[in-house]
Amino acid sequence: MTSPGKLTIKTKTVFSAKKKRGNRWILHLFPLPALLVYSVFVVYPLFAAFSYSFFSWKGFSKGAFIGLENFRRLFVTEPFSGLFWNALQHNLLYFGIEMVVQNGIAFLLAYALYKRIRGTGFFKIAFFLPRLLSVIVVGFLWKLILNPNFGTLNKFLDLVGLSSWKHAWLGEPETALITIILVNCWFGIGFATLIFLAGLQNIQAELVEAATLDGATGWTLLRKIIIPLVMPSITIMTVLTFIQSFEAFELVYAMQGSMGEPYYSTDTLAVYFYRLAFGSGSGADSSALGLGSALAVVLFAMIALITAIIMRFMRRFEVEQ
Repeated sequence: MTSPGKLTIKTKTVFSAKKKRGNRWILHLFPLPALLVYSVFVVYPLFAAFSYSFFSWKGFSKGAFIGLENFRRLFVTEPFSGLFWNALQHNLLYFGIEMVVQNGIAFLLAYALYKRIRGTGFFKIAFFLPRLLSVIVVGFLWKLILNPNFGTLNKFLDLVGLSSWKHAWLGEPETALITIILVNCWFGIGFATLIFLAGLQNIQAELVEAATLDGATGWTLLRKIIIPLVMPSITIMTVLTFIQSFEAFELVYAMQGSMGEPYYSTDTLAVYFYRLAFGSGSGADSSALGLGSALAVVLFAMIALITAIIMRFMRRFEVEQ
């Protein structure tokens, strides 16, 4: 028989366990503040933009339901369609250059750090340091550096005898967008380096040693062993680079304003959206908010669809260790 004392202890233990299980529902309340903030600032604007794109607008006053008219005007009616396709080309160029310059150089730097060159700790900090700055601050600093009259870059070219290379870097349509993209590459190269370095350090040393013993060295080792094993990091950086390229706004705005100067040569879809929805001077009329919402929906759909395609395509090249 169970003694009364043991029965009392057992009863208290069971009661305490039931009480703890009964109070667990309180844990589900903790995410609610963050969920509320996320809903107000992300979910609601997303559905609102989708809704607004089907209406005509006069300023910020909603008009009649017009269906897909805003989308039609955005794609085929001038001046909106011309500015849309122009901005889309710039975003594609943005992505292409960042993939080659930013991610290419970042991978080489990461590989050099992976090989444990002298001063690895210092170089990690040096490469990542620009990322700690605000994008707006970076934009204004580089705008001063690139100033055609007193900028450091042109002064340096004079100093080394390359005066013929001097340009109004942000004032010429041929160089303005490329310059902004290269500045963005400088800003993001440290983050990409750390992502690639993390992937490289995740490779099992035994695999590399076995490949080396089999005669794989240099480029063969890199192409046949290292790159396939680091493909998850390459996939991550490809997706992040694509999303960042198609959301490019802050740096362009800081260096060239909202008009895509000069002559819309630095226009991107995000800058064009800002101008349509909140500004003028782009040929936008009273339906600008509806057109801006339509552009936001198109941009969201493009990013979501192409990101899914990139991930599905690149995961075919990933291998398990």
